[in-house]
Amino acid sequence: MRYYCKPIAVALPATNFHSQSVKIHLRFPFFLTVSGIGFRRKLGSDRICGLLESEDRFKFWSHLHWNSSVNDKLENSKSGFGMFGGVFTPCTLTILGVIMFLRLGYVVGQAGVINAVIIIVISTLITLLTTLSLSAIATNTEVKGGGAYFLISRSLGVEFGGAIGLVFFLAQAISVAMYVIGFAEALVASILPGVSTRVVATTCNIFVFACVYIGAGWTIRLQYVILAILLASLASFYFGAIPAFDPALFQANLSSSFDGETFFTIFALFFPAVTGIMAGANMSGDLKDPARSIPTGTLLSILFTGSIYLSLALLMGGVRTSDVLANIDGNSLVIADVSAIPFLITAGVIAATLSSALGSMMGAPRILQAFAKDNVFPALRPFSFGSGFTNEPRRATVLTFVFSQAAVFLVADLNSIAPLITMFFMLTYGLLNLATFYEAITKNPSYRPRFRYSHWVTSLAGALGCLGVMFLMDWIWASVAIIGMGVLYFYISQKQVETRWGDLQRGLLFERTRKNLLKLERELHHPKNWRPIILALSGASWERPHLAVYGHWFTAGHGVLTLGYVIQGEVENRLERLVSQERILYSFIQDQKLEAFPAVVVAPTIPAGMESLVQIHGLGALRPNTVLIGWPTDPRKVAAFSATLRSIASLERSVVAMRFGESALEGDSRAVPLGTIDVWWRGHQNGELMLLLAHLLAQNPEWRSRPIRLLRMIENEAGRAEVQKHLEGLIVQSRINATPHVVVSDNAAEGIQRTSRSAALVFLGMALPDDEHADEFYQRMSSLAGNLSRVVFVKSAGGMSINS
Repeated sequence: MRYYCKPIAVALPATNFHSQSVKIHLRFPFFLTVSGIGFRRKLGSDRICGLLESEDRFKFWSHLHWNSSVNDKLENSKSGFGMFGGVFTPCTLTILGVIMFLRLGYVVGQAGVINAVIIIVISTLITLLTTLSLSAIATNTEVKGGGAYFLISRSLGVEFGGAIGLVFFLAQAISVAMYVIGFAEALVASILPGVSTRVVATTCNIFVFACVYIGAGWTIRLQYVILAILLASLASFYFGAIPAFDPALFQANLSSSFDGETFFTIFALFFPAVTGIMAGANMSGDLKDPARSIPTGTLLSILFTGSIYLSLALLMGGVRTSDVLANIDGNSLVIADVSAIPFLITAGVIAATLSSALGSMMGAPRILQAFAKDNVFPALRPFSFGSGFTNEPRRATVLTFVFSQAAVFLVADLNSIAPLITMFFMLTYGLLNLATFYEAITKNPSYRPRFRYSHWVTSLAGALGCLGVMFLMDWIWASVAIIGMGVLYFYISQKQVETRWGDLQRGLLFERTRKNLLKLERELHHPKNWRPIILALSGASWERPHLAVYGHWFTAGHGVLTLGYVIQGEVENRLERLVSQERILYSFIQDQKLEAFPAVVVAPTIPAGMESLVQIHGLGALRPNTVLIGWPTDPRKVAAFSATLRSIASLERSVVAMRFGESALEGDSRAVPLGTIDVWWRGHQNGELMLLLAHLLAQNPEWRSRPIRLLRMIENEAGRAEVQKHLEGLIVQSRINATPHVVVSDNAAEGIQRTSRSAALVFLGMALPDDEHADEFYQRMSSLAGNLSRVVFVKSAGGMSINS
């Protein structure tokens, strides 16, 4: 080992730390340690922290350098299992487990050979369809630790992933209990008669826990020995059953002999036997090449174990009567009576149950560790940390042991615990199929699996098959399981967990939005469907949020609001500011809690930028139909303001100009003033839009106590009754809750200011000026508004109707 004063970039193995963020590293005193390859060297935490204080925190000045041979040893020291050891063997040993030895005879005896074959085929088909979906997702993304949880959360989102992560962890943990109980039943029946099943199961559970706690590498090597014992026990059965096969007895056992059971209760009992297909996926974080190993190893395991189960069921039907197979005499190990060497069957049972328990005990902690790393539930965060160079999830292993041991104490009966596990696994498989189905139908460009034998039809069939089987087995428990999943989903969604990965929900939303936009584009517009799509423009900055807040109130729950901003200058000189201003505007929207979108453009002048936004902003039919701007307080800007109004109107957009008094600007933008909402009616041209905007404003919870007044000014008393009746008719036609008021005055400005001086907001219509009369227009409208605090000037482009 040599050290050089040389600047290099050091790549630290991710498994040595609990986060890829250097900031997180600095929270803990640590040493850079290389061990287990013939030497041990440490570089103190104070030294590393000093090195990390350089300008680039991802590359830092290091005095540490080691030769290539040491680097090679370090890379090779990382655990990485292949397809056979990491996937095929765990899957096969988990599938060929306790139910094959202790309950397959019961299944054949109760259901008959034909129904038993149907049960095996349906179960295998569901797992095969699920494996096709699993293979598609596993070859479409970089698979890390967590198995089914990782795949579902990265597809359907953290809500579904979080719910299934908890459920699948519990299923795996309880599976350990099922396997050790099976081990205890076999041992008590053959070797230790009279000994408590719970005591034997507890002893086995402790042994399994100890094996897994040491590390996955040692456990995988142990499984090779178990696989050899298991194959020897199967060979013993075949050598004993084939010569003893009786066609007449087989013919008699074809039909069912249900005694206290039904087809679906037997199915629920058998299905956990084939649920080991996730044993390899659960080890995804420990595989050399998960994308290659998971599909190949799992499919080969399903074909291999499926053929074994079918052959065993057929042979059992021809060697013993249905009463014997159904365990009428209390012998649950019928398969041993048939085999050539009965001792090998006992050894096979012990080996199978141990291997299945080991597989589940290895898988469950890795699911919990991956789930805890995503920090969905902060209380589980301690279980995200691993131990040693291979990042063994020892804390999660301890919790798995606690749950499995609790299940041993509470339910020491294999027939009771198997259906419960079936529901858990069905939910997991169903959601995995659903994730692949949605990935396929949304046509997401990122969905490019290298596995080509999965289609949305197979994924949908797998999801529907899982759902159907759940309800056919036990509709009550199926409903409870789905409701429980829904509660977990709702709880996680309410937490608004921030994720660092993209998921399928965004793809689904995009596809649905795309189709709806195209459909909306093809349909003719009708005034009944008019909604405010408002583009709010500020000539300066959005530091005063009053205009944005009123735009939000006009559109909240009914329309779309965009906050526009124009940067004056040339595009090539303003690119950095463009990006910066978009971030600032987005932050402003979040801080103000607005339902709005940001839009920033660069233009030679402010009016030119506004015109560009009005013309090009939007998509399809979702283009702004209303432009919201502020009323100028500087008379020198009147000419430009007038030109902007004419440009907007020429583009057939309605104009809403808001004039705030100084007192209104100084107050809280969210504070709703006391008083009425006054709409001054002068005709349908602008009146319909004013009345609709007043109605939309009053729909906000903050404004519901502010009554709307529909006002009309006349010059003499003689016309009051007729105008009153006209206003009442307008209110009836519009179906808007408002009260009519007729004001008699020969001075419009005086009448408006006197009547609306206590109003919260005043709507006034306006006619656009030509270029020569811009100042006159500005003075006239300003005189009408007078000292009113909040005035909305409206020029409607049509498109809506209060009669619709």
